[in-house]
Amino acid sequence: MFDGNWRRGVDQVVKPIGRNLHRAGITADMLTILGLLMSAAMAVVVGMGYLQLGLVLLAATAIPDLLDGPVSKAAGTSSDRGAFFDSTADRVTDAMLLGGIAWYLASQPGAGRISVLPFAVMASSSLISYQRAKAESLGYDAKGGLMERAERILVLAVGLLFEGLLIPVLWVLLVATIGTAIYRFQKVWKQASKDRPTPAPRERAEWRTRRRARDQRRSSASPRRARRS
Repeated sequence: MFDGNWRRGVDQVVKPIGRNLHRAGITADMLTILGLLMSAAMAVVVGMGYLQLGLVLLAATAIPDLLDGPVSKAAGTSSDRGAFFDSTADRVTDAMLLGGIAWYLASQPGAGRISVLPFAVMASSSLISYQRAKAESLGYDAKGGLMERAERILVLAVGLLFEGLLIPVLWVLLVATIGTAIYRFQKVWKQASKDRPTPAPRERAEWRTRRRARDQRRSSASPRRARRS
C-alpha cells in the first residue's frame, strides 16, 4: 500500500542523493551489504532486550535500502542481479528482526510458547512474498493487500518503541499478514481462472502420454525407495 502510493515521490527525493553517492565511488552492492550488517547488529541488540535502540538501527537499515536503487540507476548498473540481491537482503533483514524479537521473548520469565509468535509472523510474511514472486513469474499481478513489507516494518516499529505493546502488535501483524496472503491468493486465482486455456485434442493426448510415462517411472522406482528406507 505504502510502496505503491509513496514510491514515486520518494524516488524524486533520493534521486539526487544517489547521483552524489555514485560520484563518491559508492556502489549499490556496498549499500546492500551495509544494510545487511546493520540488520545483524539490530537483531543482536533486540535479542538483548534493547528494543528502542533496535528501533534506531531498524530505521538506519532503511537508509541503504532506500538508496541502493538510485545509486544503481545513477551508475547505469540496474539489473536483474541487483534486484535479486536487494530482494534477498530484504528477506534476510526481516528474518533477523523477527529472530531477534523471538530471542528476546524467549528470554523473558514465563514466556512459554509466545516466543514462537514471531516465527509465525515470519512464515506468513514469507508466504505473501512467495505469492508475489511466483505470480509475477507466471505473468500475473499479486501486489497489494493490507500488510506489505513497508506496513509490516512500521507496525513492528510500534512494538519496539512501546515494549508493552510488542505481543499485541505481533498478534495484529499475524492476523493482518494472513489476511494479505488470502487476498493475494484470491487475486491471482481469479486472474488465472479467466485465461485458463482449453487443451486441444492433440495436447490432451500428449499430456496423457507424459502422465503414463511418469506413472510408470514412479511405479518402477517405488521398490528402490522402500529398500532404502
